[in-house]
Amino acid sequence: MAAGYLDILRARHAARLLAGTLVGRLPSGTAHIAIVLFTRAEGGSYTLAGALAAVYGLATAVGQPLLGRAVDLYGQPRVQLPAAVVSALGMAVLALAGLGSLPLAYAAVTVAGVFTPPLEGGLRALWPSVLGGEDRVHRAYAMDAVAQEVMFTVGPLLVTLLVSLWSPAAALLVINAIGVLGALSVVLSEPSRAWRSAPREAHWLGALRSPGLLALLGAFFFVGLALGSITVAGVAYADDHGRESVYGWLMAALGLGALIGGAVYGARQWAGAPERRLRVIVALLALGYLPLMLTPGVVAMTALAALAGVFLAPAIACSFIVVDRHAPQGTVTEAFSWLVTTFGVGAAAGTAVAGPAVELGGTSWSFAVAAAGGVAALLVLLATGRVLTVPGRTAVAVRGSENDRNGAVEPGFSSGHQA
Repeated sequence: MAAGYLDILRARHAARLLAGTLVGRLPSGTAHIAIVLFTRAEGGSYTLAGALAAVYGLATAVGQPLLGRAVDLYGQPRVQLPAAVVSALGMAVLALAGLGSLPLAYAAVTVAGVFTPPLEGGLRALWPSVLGGEDRVHRAYAMDAVAQEVMFTVGPLLVTLLVSLWSPAAALLVINAIGVLGALSVVLSEPSRAWRSAPREAHWLGALRSPGLLALLGAFFFVGLALGSITVAGVAYADDHGRESVYGWLMAALGLGALIGGAVYGARQWAGAPERRLRVIVALLALGYLPLMLTPGVVAMTALAALAGVFLAPAIACSFIVVDRHAPQGTVTEAFSWLVTTFGVGAAAGTAVAGPAVELGGTSWSFAVAAAGGVAALLVLLATGRVLTVPGRTAVAVRGSENDRNGAVEPGFSSGHQA
């Protein structure tokens, strides 16, 4: 298992790009948790906490494809770093101004969300030129998903640690300052500075003119809804048990389960079309969310949270391959950014629904939102199975040769390699 990942990390620039992207994504990966804890500490209600987190998620959903398209057109450094700085400034305004002026608070999270840099899509666009082979790129996607879960495991614990040591406002400031440093590390790297998108057909829909991509995005909206609802449901569960630290442990357990599942998934080669495999994985993901509605004691609930996360990273890793197979030429960063967008919109919907669900029906109702989201994601994949069918030649292979023609092959790999 480890040997395959070590092979990826030994490639020139790979470790730096992965680490820088994860650090740069720390603000967006922990924003919903940080916003909810900050709002509650300032005396805001669950509904307000969910609304602010939802606005951030919606703003991210708007900004990601726009910034992703800008990256495809103008390159990574000219978009990623300025966006990271502006996003951090938005969160700084929220942390320093508090909730005294709600319009200002909403404006701050909107700016922070819209300018969240599309580092995820940028990294996945770089893998073919850095690694130089389709199998290695697919393994990198799995490693990417596993590494994300490290962030989602450590991130909640880091936020709760900063909250306990200082304050929720300090947590917002520190997390976002760290994120700017991560983005800086990525954009100063040689692959990021050299990367250029393949030529693209002028079309106002961009990546969205692909029916298969639209089907995938529809399904992952509901995966995002499930995860967003768990963010609020976990806080409510922790309040029920009188310990704020319980929330961090639940979120960390969810991430740990996904980390384990992703590591196992990425350790082997998978036969057959990834679209069919994705349906099976999402079915298991939905099944894992159902027991959370039982809301047992803390130890049992932590174990259930870990179980619920097991199939999350495999679903994400498999979705990366499906995106690559369906994205139109020259829209790779935008296509991956749309995947982030659907997560953002779904998470926003999940947090917005779960807040009132807690107040109307209790904690178990908010976890029921997560279960419903998982089932809905599966139903979308089943209903759109026909449009998700693609020819055998994958888009990643096509883009590898496009990168070669544009001189974007990383030094150390000959132009004979097609990623």
